[in-house]
Amino acid sequence: MHATSLTRYAWLSIAAALATIVLKGVAWWLTGSVGLLSDAIESFVNLAGALMALGMLTLAALPADNEHAYGYGKAEYFSSAFEGFLILLAAVSIGYASIVRMLDPQPLEAVGVGLLVSMAASIINFATARTLMKVGREHDSITLEADAQHLMTDVWTSAGVIVGVALVWATGWLWLDPAIALLVAANILWTGWHLMRRSAAGLMDASLPADKLAQLETLLAVYRQQGLAFHALRTRQAGSRTFVIVHVLVPGYWTVQQGHDWAERIEEEIRHCLPNAHVTTHLEPLEDPVSLIDQDLDRPLTGNGDSP
Repeated sequence: MHATSLTRYAWLSIAAALATIVLKGVAWWLTGSVGLLSDAIESFVNLAGALMALGMLTLAALPADNEHAYGYGKAEYFSSAFEGFLILLAAVSIGYASIVRMLDPQPLEAVGVGLLVSMAASIINFATARTLMKVGREHDSITLEADAQHLMTDVWTSAGVIVGVALVWATGWLWLDPAIALLVAANILWTGWHLMRRSAAGLMDASLPADKLAQLETLLAVYRQQGLAFHALRTRQAGSRTFVIVHVLVPGYWTVQQGHDWAERIEEEIRHCLPNAHVTTHLEPLEDPVSLIDQDLDRPLTGNGDSP
């Protein structure tokens, strides 16, 4: 799927957010529950996050140019970081409203109808989240994954609120409503922190996850058995695109054509292992000691830079 096609899923998220805002707003208006109010506030965050996701997915789909030779894939991390920040703000707002209501409890009204409306909103969020997560994982889109995780958090949050409001209705313990709203705030606070941390890792060029690195090592081990060696393996993720750089050490007596053919074969297998990966290899002779001093990111100077 081309990157521009992913934007239609952002539109799906926007539509779901608008629908749940209306439904949860009605549920709060009917019941007066601060728990349901907290749920409605989070839906506004969902909408803001979905709009940001649409913008960043559109930007990430742009082709590489002279000013951005590696493309615009990192734009997706701005979306997930922004959504994480909005979640933190929502958590603070919900916490404040909960404390106010705890100090001044209010009776709930029309609980049965309000809960049914809230459940309908949760079903919409659940279906949307499952779709976004499936597509996000298939195409390595952190934007869609972040949106899906947020929506699933909203689903579990709504479930907690619904249970809490139902308990208030059954027991008459008004303090349960703001107490559960505080738990909701703590839960989405953790989600916001997780999203911001993951976004920062992407912007700081963190390596690929351990499972993907293990796949790479398994692939390279096959070539090591054939007499080749590797070092200076560096990986990073930029939105849906993966970048892999590795130095390939081959026998010094090989011709340039031989080394090139093997490098091309290795690059092709890495792309099969990691779809949508941009692979760069650097050929070096096995026997040359200089080949061993460039494993660090900053290679030390070995001479005056003149050609041999």
